[in-house]
Amino acid sequence: MNHMSNRIMVVKIPLAVAAVVVAVLLAVTARAAVPGITGPTFNLIAQTGFLNQPDGSAVYSWGYGCNGAPIGFAPKAITNATCPLMQIPAPTLIVTEGQVVTVTLTNALPAAAGNTSILFPGFSVSAVPAATQPATCTSATPMQQGLLVAEAANGCAVTYSFTASSPGTRAYYSGTQSDLQVEMGMYGAVIVLPAAVPSACTSGLAASNLLAEAHWGEKDYRLANSAYDHAKTCYDREYIFQFSEMDPHIHGAALAQVTATAGCKAGSPGCSLEVPTEPYHPAYFLVNGRSMPDDMDPNYGVEYPNQPYNGNPHMHPGEQVLLRVIGQGRWQHPFHEHGNHVRILGRDGNLILSQTDPGSLAGPALFTTTTTPGMAFDGIFYWTGKGLNWDAYGHNPTSADRNALLPCTADANGYNTGDPTVINYYEWCQDHNRPIEVSPFGDVAGGGPVTLPDPNILTNGSWYSGSPYLGPDATTRATGPNSSYQPANTQANPSNERGYAFMWHSHNEREITTNNVFPGGMMMMMLVDSREFVIDESN
Repeated sequence: MNHMSNRIMVVKIPLAVAAVVVAVLLAVTARAAVPGITGPTFNLIAQTGFLNQPDGSAVYSWGYGCNGAPIGFAPKAITNATCPLMQIPAPTLIVTEGQVVTVTLTNALPAAAGNTSILFPGFSVSAVPAATQPATCTSATPMQQGLLVAEAANGCAVTYSFTASSPGTRAYYSGTQSDLQVEMGMYGAVIVLPAAVPSACTSGLAASNLLAEAHWGEKDYRLANSAYDHAKTCYDREYIFQFSEMDPHIHGAALAQVTATAGCKAGSPGCSLEVPTEPYHPAYFLVNGRSMPDDMDPNYGVEYPNQPYNGNPHMHPGEQVLLRVIGQGRWQHPFHEHGNHVRILGRDGNLILSQTDPGSLAGPALFTTTTTPGMAFDGIFYWTGKGLNWDAYGHNPTSADRNALLPCTADANGYNTGDPTVINYYEWCQDHNRPIEVSPFGDVAGGGPVTLPDPNILTNGSWYSGSPYLGPDATTRATGPNSSYQPANTQANPSNERGYAFMWHSHNEREITTNNVFPGGMMMMMLVDSREFVIDESN
């Protein structure tokens, strides 16, 4: 599944841009997880709000939020979770396979916006007027049948019900005037957890990464042990990415018309919006409602009152990382996860199995994962260091550091998986003790797979740790205290994090800008951290 030999990516960029990128990287402290609210009963409300963008603009938008406190938040290890009256993307609804799910939606959009609704593709949905209508509901028919789904009249509420029939990740979004309402931000995710986790996911090698995390003091932020009711869908860490885009001209036109019709009565002459949605020229490209670098700030940050979810993956070598990905806009987005391919497990809650061997998965391994509007997929990503061709852990038999003397005992697949408490758990043993350079300023002919820049000639920037090795002490482990490499524990922020950074980004170059300025848009940094660095996904 490896591509590009899992090598660290080097990008040549202008100095002015480089300064911005370095500043962005220095701010990388938050991790994503899959935050959401738990059911099976949900009370949502459609409201207006503004989305903060890195260029300083605040874009008028519509979105779903929580109409009162939810039953609960997940994962439980996140303690500062909130659910505002309007957020983009909408609250992630987390339920369990077999549950009967009820979602009551109150329409609090401006009167001129008219009706609104929610589509739940992949489920058999029934709808009734909400048992209790809000005082704002003055319509004789609070629930009206739309072209695609039952709709809530302005100020009124409707209740949708469905059975969470199978595990997986799916989208939900407005089924009313979707070209406008989805563009304005009315979309979210439904995650159905398997009712019975396969026993293989709670023991043996599948559980060993969790033992490793516990040894170093990390909490478990997963929603479940497996993505589906299948023994080959176990995972150790998970993230959700909802990709969308915004055309600010549409949002500005909607705000102008809403302002001009303020105070009108829904359904009365002139109390409607005629917002053109073509031609379409999006300028903001969003990951979980934020553009880079904002998507790397903490979840539930106060500076993003209507954008509570971030998108910033971190992992340890060998961890099976579940990616839940949804296309929520109008465009397809070719997203590229540097460092490895993504093995697709299923799409829209449908696990992809072999026709000849139902016990085997048959999803493709993708170099670029294209997200299609309205569609979702679940996939597994991992990084091990295989293909680097040097010892990523900086072992050195002559070093006095005990961790430099750790052995690497290959399992049947070539990885060191015997003891999950050691720093080099899941090391690719073929490269154990292999130097990157024989001498400090060596070259490939001198016995190393790559030539590092001479620090006397080239300044690598404050994010570069000064070491090609993984972990805060790896330079000392590898070369001793008098190494010509810059000390790996004296630069960058946080001071004890020395990981490998890989850019995850859209392969449509326009989509890695914010209002045509790079860097921005659908981009983030994925960090592979050494085992001794605690990945805290509470923020």
